[in-house]
Amino acid sequence: MDNKFIVSSSPHLSGTVKTKTIMIDVIIGLIPALVASIIIFGPRALLVCAVSIAAAVIAEYICRKVMKRENTIGDFSAVVTGLLLAFNLPSGIPLWMAALGSVIAIVVVKQMFGGIGQNFVNPALAARIILMTSFPTQMTTWPSPVDGTASSTPLAMIASGNTADLPSYLDMFLGSRGGCLGETCILALLIGGVYLVIRKVISPIIPLTYIGVVFVFSAILGQDCVMQILSGGLFLGAIFMATDYTTSPLTNKGKFIYAVGCGILTVLIRTFGALPEGVSFSIIIMNILVPHIERLTEPKAFGVRKEASK
Repeated sequence: MDNKFIVSSSPHLSGTVKTKTIMIDVIIGLIPALVASIIIFGPRALLVCAVSIAAAVIAEYICRKVMKRENTIGDFSAVVTGLLLAFNLPSGIPLWMAALGSVIAIVVVKQMFGGIGQNFVNPALAARIILMTSFPTQMTTWPSPVDGTASSTPLAMIASGNTADLPSYLDMFLGSRGGCLGETCILALLIGGVYLVIRKVISPIIPLTYIGVVFVFSAILGQDCVMQILSGGLFLGAIFMATDYTTSPLTNKGKFIYAVGCGILTVLIRTFGALPEGVSFSIIIMNILVPHIERLTEPKAFGVRKEASK
């Protein structure tokens, strides 16, 4: 028979929008933050990004060959993973650690669960957490954007009570502060986020809700809510990682619940946790809860009666 039913695993794509198209849009959306990181932290930022991307692509190619699966490096998802991981690393990290993180993200978190569309947590964030717990000193040494010497992040200053040395709101917005490569320049991240919304690659529900909840909840706890949303990797996580198709809900109601959970957890970890930042852990925790959120928010089929309570 010429017409056969073909059963395959997700994702099931139709129409003109393909994985490669989406990934290219994401890369374009990340370019402003990449340019800002090079301006702020110098040429080594570009080197860290290049090593992370190269390791991710090579790891995916070899892994798919070993597993005897169709190679997927052409969809550019490995490039996105490598770049996002680099954006979650300090500029002074040893290059072999950046490469190791990419291998972990691609092989352990992505390919061992079946590849794109089947990983249950964000690969870049999972790799960052593994690197942070394995190499805490290297992952928390932040070269200053001014002279390259070690500096503290704003969240670390707040946690230690050293609020007198905090950067201004404008410096925070433009990225003149210590932090990971891709998280410091809020302006660049917003430009990329607006591009993705215009291209309909992401919905604004998750970023706006996530950032809004952090703002409101921080104010309730008596913190500087503006400094809280400008600090750490909140904008990077909310725009580019919490919105990952595979690890976020599909329904609008589910997206809202998911983002609220990310926001609350981020503030709780920042306020009461041992680490000053909570974005990575919050998104990973909510990634794990996504199947339950989707089950609770699944729309009912038209014409189906609600079962009567017994």
